[in-house]
Amino acid sequence: MTDTNVILFFVGLLLFLSVVASSLSRFGPPLLLIFLIVGMLAGQDGPGQIDFDNVPLAFFIANLALAIILLDGGLRTHLQTFRVALWPALSLATFGVLISASLAGAFIAVWLDLDWRYGLLLGSIVASTDAAAVFSQLRSSGVTLNQRVSATLEIESGTNDPMAIFMVTFLLATIDASKGFNASSIASEIVSQFGIGIAGGLLLGYGLSFLASRMRLVEGLYALLVASGGLMAFTAINQLGGSGFLGIYLVGLIVGNRRNHASEHVFRVMDGLAWLAQAGMFLVLGLLVNPHQLWAHAGSAILVAAFLMFVARPLAVWLSLLPFNFPSREQGFIAWVGLRGAVPIVLSLFPLMAELEGAQFLFDITFAVVLVSLIVQGSSLAWTARQLKLQVPREPGPTASFGFLGQRGHSYVLLAFRIQTASSLAATQGDALHRFEGLRCIAVTRAAHLLFPKEHFVYAVGDLLYLITPAHHSDELGKLFRGDTKHAPQARRFFGSFTLRGDAPISELAGIYDLGLAERDWDLSIADYMRRRLKRRPVEGDVVDIDSLRLTVRSLHAGIIETVGLQLREPEEAEGDHKSHKRRNRRH
Repeated sequence: MTDTNVILFFVGLLLFLSVVASSLSRFGPPLLLIFLIVGMLAGQDGPGQIDFDNVPLAFFIANLALAIILLDGGLRTHLQTFRVALWPALSLATFGVLISASLAGAFIAVWLDLDWRYGLLLGSIVASTDAAAVFSQLRSSGVTLNQRVSATLEIESGTNDPMAIFMVTFLLATIDASKGFNASSIASEIVSQFGIGIAGGLLLGYGLSFLASRMRLVEGLYALLVASGGLMAFTAINQLGGSGFLGIYLVGLIVGNRRNHASEHVFRVMDGLAWLAQAGMFLVLGLLVNPHQLWAHAGSAILVAAFLMFVARPLAVWLSLLPFNFPSREQGFIAWVGLRGAVPIVLSLFPLMAELEGAQFLFDITFAVVLVSLIVQGSSLAWTARQLKLQVPREPGPTASFGFLGQRGHSYVLLAFRIQTASSLAATQGDALHRFEGLRCIAVTRAAHLLFPKEHFVYAVGDLLYLITPAHHSDELGKLFRGDTKHAPQARRFFGSFTLRGDAPISELAGIYDLGLAERDWDLSIADYMRRRLKRRPVEGDVVDIDSLRLTVRSLHAGIIETVGLQLREPEEAEGDHKSHKRRNRRH
């Protein structure tokens, strides 16, 4: 019993220290890096002196943790982001991983003087970005990216594991002389990984969502139902030959977007489970490594990491996103946020479990590359987003949210919204609320007093309204309560001091500011003009410069530009663009 108490004490102590140390992440170091360092300090080379070398156990824990993290990531991914970034993200998750792995593999084989198969194996291990690292860092950094960039990064990191796993298993089989692959078996393996993963994830996701919406359980059990169902889907898809990682991400996506009375309970509990999974996984992986071995390969690992960050990943991103008209600054940021995390370390356990010659060397290099990536790329994420002007003003959501099931199966939510200064609801009797069918204001908090609004009640700035409403009204309500200011000082700097309607004629702007418009553009609305210039699906924060003006997409509705921010540009910058604009218009 004493041994059991000692083990449990050390498990609790490591988790406690990791959580306490996580407060440092707001000063720069990525949270996952802190977990890794705590694990390394607890290992046999650190003051903890814990001798842990159980690779199969570490592999099991890492797979379990990754499954939970991907399930939580899917739950929090809005389906509308797929309309913006699905194809670019899939291109990065397939061709991008292949290009990055091939370039890195060739560099590794030449620089480290390895057999080309070992070089490609190591390149494949470190090629994919890690969902745990990306999801965690994007949330903890406090950065709000435009929807196209954030959606591309999250979908890519959640779907690129099948390609990386396939390449690693294929190369391991190639190195093993007793096994072989031909073109048809390679194609079959790729199709089964993606096909079974997608089909299984969608089918089981809909089934689990249906079950959660129909069952009546104790509040805390809904998250356990979703987590256990997701894990069963993960193992079943793996057993059938598909990608369990892709499958469980899609299960989370379906469950998270089919809101019901259990959704809020699931989100709250799954958030804690995901953090526990991340902490446990990185602690175990940190215990597994011996820092003195990493130090011996530090030079090689730094060069490999630098090649990935500055050559392989940027080239892979540029080639993969070539057909999608991504601005160069967005491509640069996506290339820089190719974070490595748990997935490469887990993939490096494959050679160790297969008892491949030189497997420990591959593991040590991979671990060191991950450390460099988290230190250099992870710590500079917020700074890079600001430098590339990709950070958009954060939208304040409801103060509180609670889901429940109404009559005839309709999904309702209880939301608490505060009336902002620029909201059209202020100093009115709430006529704007009447256009939301099924909505009812049940209470108002004003200056620490609880009020129950009756007929002719006048709402004021600062009032906190408690609303029962159908779930699909949530986003529109947010716009109503916020008005147009969105954090006024920051928003004015980003969007400009003036707001225009997207359906206003661009010709009116051209007349007022003497803009050089092409003949074919005079009949367009501002929204249509911006869409033509962007040549891609617009998202909030997209910018179009025209002579002395800068137009910034401020809000959209159903993919259509609703409002646009207007600001004047610097004279020198505008003059250069004015000349090029005139040349372009003459060609038209």
